[in-house]
Amino acid sequence: LSITDSLTQLYNRRHFEELLSQYIEEARKVNKPLSLAICDIDFFKFYNDSNGHLAGDKVLKEIANLLKRGVKGSDIVARFGGEEFVIVFPDTIKENAIKVCEALRRTVKEYKFPHEENQPNGDLTISIGVASFPEDAKSSTELIRKADLSLYMAKESGRDRVVTA
Repeated sequence: LSITDSLTQLYNRRHFEELLSQYIEEARKVNKPLSLAICDIDFFKFYNDSNGHLAGDKVLKEIANLLKRGVKGSDIVARFGGEEFVIVFPDTIKENAIKVCEALRRTVKEYKFPHEENQPNGDLTISIGVASFPEDAKSSTELIRKADLSLYMAKESGRDRVVTA
């Protein structure tokens, strides 16, 4: 089985989950923090339905590239599924992960995507949920759940924002 997503060339979910477990074990052993972000493209279904799946695929590739370029080399960006991406920030406290995620959110907001002016909020944006080990969670499953819950809160509170556990 391949470890990369064929569309975005990022790690796929299965490989990401294996890596996250390894990174958490390592962080536990050396008593270091680790942060996780889950990103979701706001109103992506609307964009896909309005502009077609080829345009949607192009957006997924562009956002994947923006995320990869916006993190440091030791960080891991993966496609979590659909229009969701995850970022693992090894040896990173929550406050520093939030700063990076805010910069990523702004980069996506400022990027000019075709037809984004037709989006419900007039722009193509992302929402991000962030959680940290060991502060918010003691296992990879719990960390994903906490970051996902934070993402849900970002969506519920208006989208185009970063929310933390």
